[in-house]
Amino acid sequence: MQKGFFANVWKHRAHVVMALPAFLVLFFIMYVPMVGLVLAFKKYDYAAGLFASPWVGLDNFKFLVASKGEFFTMTKNTLLYYFIFTAVGTVLNVAVAIAIDQLAFKRMAKTMQTLMIIPVFISYAAVQFIVFAFLDRNTGMINNVFGTNYRFYAKAGLNYWPLILTVVKVWKDTGYGSVLYMSVLSGIDTSLYEAADIDGANKFQQIRHITIPSLIPMVTVMLLLSVGNVMHSDTGLFYQVTRNIGQLYDKTEVIDSYVLNSILNSGNFGYTAAASLFQSVVGLLLMLFANWMVRKIEPENALF
Repeated sequence: MQKGFFANVWKHRAHVVMALPAFLVLFFIMYVPMVGLVLAFKKYDYAAGLFASPWVGLDNFKFLVASKGEFFTMTKNTLLYYFIFTAVGTVLNVAVAIAIDQLAFKRMAKTMQTLMIIPVFISYAAVQFIVFAFLDRNTGMINNVFGTNYRFYAKAGLNYWPLILTVVKVWKDTGYGSVLYMSVLSGIDTSLYEAADIDGANKFQQIRHITIPSLIPMVTVMLLLSVGNVMHSDTGLFYQVTRNIGQLYDKTEVIDSYVLNSILNSGNFGYTAAASLFQSVVGLLLMLFANWMVRKIEPENALF
């Protein structure tokens, strides 16, 4: 069996050489850093280093859970924003993809697609200034245009932030997120639409009975992949756009921003590693469970 494996590798050596750079990148960027997960079970000592630092067992996890109020708040916010962003993002991605696909002027469709993709290339370091230009109490566009005096960056404006963050996330990601669904739409057999048109189906009926069912497998795959990141959030969105203001933590602190704050303020890498491992394990289990459910209901749409 071993001989057969090496014989097969040698037979396809050209393909192996082609795949080698990607494999090395994946190995060194995704797998080698996983060695650092041992910090979740250690009290990091700068002098001793990673492997010589003393073991503390599950003490780092106990500390994470012991801060009940903060742990509950950041976990709740992480899950809440995941469901909001996933639901709103998926609906808008599909809607934008269908709208652009249905445009009669294809040259205009390409221009619109290009314009909508631009925000994804703007870093959150720049986005925070754009948001600040709208929300600042004294010079912000909203207060000046409507003659209001909202204090968005203070306790009084706390309840506005779920909506603000959702709008920013949608503005930044929807154009790019629709590209994948547009590639699926381009692969739909046009004879299906022609047959539906002959049978008297209007555009909305064609979208309902042909377009949307064709998109469901891709939507399912994307949702399954996103479940693995259920405990992860966009650090730039929650740390930079909110300007890391403590008065907003009740609505804006998520696990990722907590980890970053812990690194910057306390320097205890054990707590942050424990939080990261907690995120990864929960995400993996949820993805496996979701994939199992999909395989039971619709095996063709499951990842594996």
